Amino acid sequence: MKKILLLGSGELGKEFVIACQRLGQYIIAVDSYENAPAMQVAQAFEVIDMLDGNALDSLVEKYQPDLIVPEIEAIRTERFYDYEKQGFTVVPSAKAANFTMNRKSIRDLAAKELRVNTAPYSYATNLDELTKGVDKCGYPCVVKPLMSSSGKGQSVIKLESDIQKAWDHAIAGSRGDLQEVIVEGFIDFDYEITLLTVTQNNGPTLFCPPIGHRQERGDYQESWQPMPMSQQRLEEAKEMAEKVTQALGGAGIWGVEFFITKDATYFSELSPRPHDTGMVTLAGTQNFNEFELHARSVLGLPISEIKLLKNGASAVVLAKDESKSTPQFSGLNKAMIVKDADVRIFGKPSTRPYRRMAVTLTYGDEEVGSLVKKAKKLADEIKVN
Repeated sequence: MKKILLLGSGELGKEFVIACQRLGQYIIAVDSYENAPAMQVAQAFEVIDMLDGNALDSLVEKYQPDLIVPEIEAIRTERFYDYEKQGFTVVPSAKAANFTMNRKSIRDLAAKELRVNTAPYSYATNLDELTKGVDKCGYPCVVKPLMSSSGKGQSVIKLESDIQKAWDHAIAGSRGDLQEVIVEGFIDFDYEITLLTVTQNNGPTLFCPPIGHRQERGDYQESWQPMPMSQQRLEEAKEMAEKVTQALGGAGIWGVEFFITKDATYFSELSPRPHDTGMVTLAGTQNFNEFELHARSVLGLPISEIKLLKNGASAVVLAKDESKSTPQFSGLNKAMIVKDADVRIFGKPSTRPYRRMAVTLTYGDEEVGSLVKKAKKLADEIKVN
C-alpha cells in the first residue's frame, strides 16, 4: 500500500481516489475548502491554500507520502523540484507539473524546443503588450491567462475595442498571483480533440481512442468517444503527444488537446492528469477508464493495452445560482429511467453559476452524435437547487 498526497479534490480527484481505493491505496485529499468531492472518499483530508509553499511543505513533512499527485493547476509547483531532491515522487514529474501549470512554459517547450505545430502566439503583462500581441497574431485571436483551468478567463478578440475587455477578463480569471496572458492566433479548425496519453515507467506509451468535445465559456459541455477522424491526423496527434510527454517525463495519464483542420494537426494544451473531457470514459467506453489508467500508471502497475469497447458520450449538469446550502437535485428519476445511460453526481457542497455539479453518460452502438443528443437531453432533465 502506498500513501498518496492528492493536491486538489474535485470531481476528477474523486474518481482517481476511487480507482486507487480499489487497488488498496491510502489517500490524503487536499483542497482549499472542506468537504470537497475527493475528501468524501479518501482516508484523510487537509484544507490549505496550495499556493502557500510553506503550507505545502508542512503537509509533505507531516505525511511523508510515497506519491504526490497534483489534480489542479493552482499549486506552488516550483516546490516540487525540492520534493524530488528529497526523494519524494511527484506525479508525473516536477517538471511536468511546473511546466503545465503555466501556459508559457509548455507552449515554449512545444513550439520552440520540440518544434511541434502550434498556433502563432505572443505574451503580454500589460495592455500595451497585449495590443502588440494582437497585431502580431491578427484578428480574430484568443486571449487566455497563463495560469487558469476549465477555460476561466478566456475570450476571443474580434475587434480592437475588445482588447481592454479581454485583458480584464483574463486577469480576473487567472489563478494564483501571475498577471500575464497568452494571445494566440485563431485556428479555423474543423474540430478539436483530447488525446488521452498514458506514459509508463516500464512500458510503452499508450493512447486512448480520441475524444471529441464542445466548449462554451472555455469549459467543456459535451464529450464523445471515439471522435471520427482521419488516420493521418490521428497519427500526427499521437506523434506530438508522445514527443511532449517524453520531454516532460514521468508516468501517468495526460490530457493532450489538439485542433484538427483538413490539412494539419495543431498542438493546443496539455494537462498531466485526468482530463474533464475524459469523463466520457466513465460510460465504459474503454477496458479501463481514465482514472483507472492514471492509478495503474502512477502505481507502476502494467497496462497491456487500451481498447474501445463501445461508443459513449457525456454532458455536464451545471448550477444556475450561487448557494452555500447543500445542493439538491431533481429530475433524476426521468434521467435514470433511460436505458444505456447513467448519472454521476460529484458531491460539491455549494453552487455558483455554471459550476459543474454532475455529468450524464450514454453508451452503446449508436453513432456518437446520437449519443451526445441523448446525454444532453438527460442533462437538461436534471435541475440543481
